[in-house]
Amino acid sequence: MKQSTGNLYDRLPINESEITVGQVTVILPSYNPGERLALVLSGLISAGFRDILVIDDGSRDDCQRFFQQAERLPECTLIHHDVNRGKGRALKTGFEYFLKNRPDQSGVVCADDDGQHSPEDIVRIAAEMQQRNTAVFGARDFTLPDIPPKSRFGNTVTSFVFRALCGIKITDTQTGLRAFPREYLATLCRVSGERFEYETNALLELNREGFPFVELPISTIYINNNGETHFRPLRDSIKIYAVILKFLLSSCLASVIDMTMFTVINLCLPSGMDEKLRVFTATFGARVISSLVNYFINRNRVFRSSGSVPGTMGRYYLLCLCQTCISSASVTGLSALFSVRHSGWETLIKAVVDTVLFFISFGIQRDWVFGNRRSHEKKQG
Repeated sequence: MKQSTGNLYDRLPINESEITVGQVTVILPSYNPGERLALVLSGLISAGFRDILVIDDGSRDDCQRFFQQAERLPECTLIHHDVNRGKGRALKTGFEYFLKNRPDQSGVVCADDDGQHSPEDIVRIAAEMQQRNTAVFGARDFTLPDIPPKSRFGNTVTSFVFRALCGIKITDTQTGLRAFPREYLATLCRVSGERFEYETNALLELNREGFPFVELPISTIYINNNGETHFRPLRDSIKIYAVILKFLLSSCLASVIDMTMFTVINLCLPSGMDEKLRVFTATFGARVISSLVNYFINRNRVFRSSGSVPGTMGRYYLLCLCQTCISSASVTGLSALFSVRHSGWETLIKAVVDTVLFFISFGIQRDWVFGNRRSHEKKQG
């Protein structure tokens, strides 16, 4: 599978004759904005953007005057949500409107309404998207000393999790500055999530579908130490990490079933049975049961594979066979090394061995067993 793994690079030369920011629509979700919204719109218009979709995500009545000012601008189209539905829903509303009403536009660039993205960076992101015909994400520098600690810590942890467990190399997991070509948007409209978790879901879905993206360094701007953000640290972080953790739940469930059945089978086998044969029999029997549960959950719920059942099942059980042999040999070898024969101690050893194998197996299942064979790789300009 061609991974949707981003890469961070300095600005490349742009062929200005091929770039027209007027052909890119700006989507600007907005919730309870202040005076800064007018400054953001003025900057976008001065930068050359001629189509700006402002999504009022159920803002308070006292904020409506800012939207009325925006609506009077010929470059702006205002879309209202009757109630606050979340940033994810606002972005999808913008994508859906774009697909229905902007047939001549090449793509969209999503930005925040609080001035955290400079007009120059928004232009650069839009231009790179047009030239490369791929998604482009703005990446902030989290090593700078004035970055709020909670932002630095949260991004560092999430970046590590994305790379280690999901195979996605990205330096700024929560950037609000993202540009997408038109052909990405139908997929993005189907992504689950209504609030901040939507942007995490979108990354995972692009990776699953083989849509590539790149990152472009942008200025790091925090207004009032990011005090005006609508991000709710506890609730929204739980939703974001729940998206990642769902990839692990199926394997954890299978591990519990596997461990339980290993213990049950091990206790039921004759005590005088050859040690190697006993461990292998218990391991094999437990793995048959747990693997069937794991296969169907992973195929249909976790990785949502479009591959055929015979093909994915064949690869899955080839992996299971290798994993079973390694697990059995490791448990037998470690049991002999530590001179333990009691099934309880062997279960503990097996738990340690299979935890290591779990992370290895996860990556192999993601990329090889259930990896989407379709590729959306684009020729670069």
